[in-house]
Amino acid sequence: MTSAAPEIASPIGVVAGGGAMPFAVAESLAARGITPVLFPLRGACDPARVEQFRHRWISVGQLGRAMRLFREEGCRDLIFIGTLVRPSLSEIRFDIKTLRLLGSVIRAFRGGDDHLLSGVGRLLEQDGFRMVGIKDVAPDLLMPEGCITRAWPADNAKADIERGRAVLAALGPFDIGQAAVVIDGHVVAVEDIEGTDALLARVARLREEGRIRAAIGRGVLVKAPKSGQDLRFDLPTIGPRTIAGIAAAGLAGVAVIAGNTIAAEPQAMIELADAKFVFVIGLSA
Repeated sequence: MTSAAPEIASPIGVVAGGGAMPFAVAESLAARGITPVLFPLRGACDPARVEQFRHRWISVGQLGRAMRLFREEGCRDLIFIGTLVRPSLSEIRFDIKTLRLLGSVIRAFRGGDDHLLSGVGRLLEQDGFRMVGIKDVAPDLLMPEGCITRAWPADNAKADIERGRAVLAALGPFDIGQAAVVIDGHVVAVEDIEGTDALLARVARLREEGRIRAAIGRGVLVKAPKSGQDLRFDLPTIGPRTIAGIAAAGLAGVAVIAGNTIAAEPQAMIELADAKFVFVIGLSA
């Protein structure tokens, strides 16, 4: 969806969930002379960090208010970025605009995070806004192709990477997850609703329990977007926490799709990977 980058209009609205990525995107935009306006989601975005930027708070389920604020700030182009624990429909207080679109909102909730975000994005586009992605607004935050660490994947790791890519390609249509752990050709864990950090913690626990007997330093975490995914939304992300989890799980490294994976805090990630003798590699799509 974003192979031909659109001309970005300034200011751009950053609908901000949790984590560091909304602020990294805002800083990347500002460095290129594009004004970011953050629309932090209540209960998700860091209230202290958001004070550094022009911002207007919004809430899940308040589409009407959000659209009004987008227009007041002059933001035609919008990007969704950051983590969000999805609330149940019964927990959301809908405004009148959202209630009018309730059928479409309910359909958006029936699926994975990328399905939810793309569904909400379509509603916004029907109202005159334009949804853009990381590739459009902050391509410098995407993982490059090739190995970016001192450690490189050995032949056994390369075979595990290929197995992981095949597994994720097969699972993609079922909207299960974006990551898998493969050790010596065996698929030992697949990402579920808990996310990548919990996946790696599960692998570490299986090692402690003796359920995984492969030597420390074997096995790979593989991450890739789901097949058919709108690449403006919910791209896989890796960062220092990912590396810490890989090291704790006793894996050799991580392989992701270059250009379609966000690299959070890349310098800190590389430094930690080098210290832990973990490889990080970007694969061609």
